[in-house]
Amino acid sequence: MAQTFTRLVRFSNVQGTVFFGELGDTVAAAEDLIGRTIPVYKGTSPWEDDFTLSEKSEKIAKVLSPVSYAPLLYGVGYNYKAHAAESSQKPTESEYPVCFTKAPGSLAGPSEDVPFGEELLYMDYEGELCVVIGKPLKNLKEGQDPTPYIAGYTVGNDVSSRYWQRAERSGGQHAIGKSFDKFAPIGPVLVSTSVIDPSALHLKTTVNGELRQESSTGLLVYDIPTVLRFLSRGVTLHPGTVIMTGTPAGVAASFRPQKWLQDGDVVEVEISGIGKIKNKMVLEK
Repeated sequence: MAQTFTRLVRFSNVQGTVFFGELGDTVAAAEDLIGRTIPVYKGTSPWEDDFTLSEKSEKIAKVLSPVSYAPLLYGVGYNYKAHAAESSQKPTESEYPVCFTKAPGSLAGPSEDVPFGEELLYMDYEGELCVVIGKPLKNLKEGQDPTPYIAGYTVGNDVSSRYWQRAERSGGQHAIGKSFDKFAPIGPVLVSTSVIDPSALHLKTTVNGELRQESSTGLLVYDIPTVLRFLSRGVTLHPGTVIMTGTPAGVAASFRPQKWLQDGDVVEVEISGIGKIKNKMVLEK
């Protein structure tokens, strides 16, 4: 993997051609990047050796998911003590994190609408820091630094239908309620591991402008090396794999009454040093 970027944005120009561009020190919401002209890269993927900055520039017309395709997405459950408490869980009683998968089709861009059908009840949000794999990783050893295998970090929303996540309908498998189409918007950029400290970022989530979640990524119960060691045991994590590291307290299910997402609600997740995603929930007619 030739990691030459600082803040990488994947976008299309007005003609619909897709590029990877360099934002440098710019930290912004996806919508605020529209109209900017930035230098673009040669090559088709940031984890390929021919990925180098060109002498050309292009204007951003639409910001896309920083990952064009994820072989698989993983989530980590109850990875903040406060969220575990509001969910009546005790993750610290186990030495292993609670992990689950999300289907590749759940991947979405930082400004895309998130569709949900009438049967997908109790819709919820989960603002999260995400890790994107950039080099095949298998059997990470205890104490081994995973940084060489990480392409970078991005913002994510682990959208969930709590109705289908509940044990009586899912058999206790979280993936059932979290793998619906476009239930994993991420972006707006992929930030290099050399630029930010993933354990010292500020995360907040709002719904229609109302603050719902706010925390430091330093409060993770299981840190990124621990999660990657667990997930890579006997399994190859391929480039493009997205790991959503867990959500802090304040999900819709925790309120009384619950503040389930409704048709037209706008969820924004922002992480310092990375930027902000903004997605509207849209009921499929």
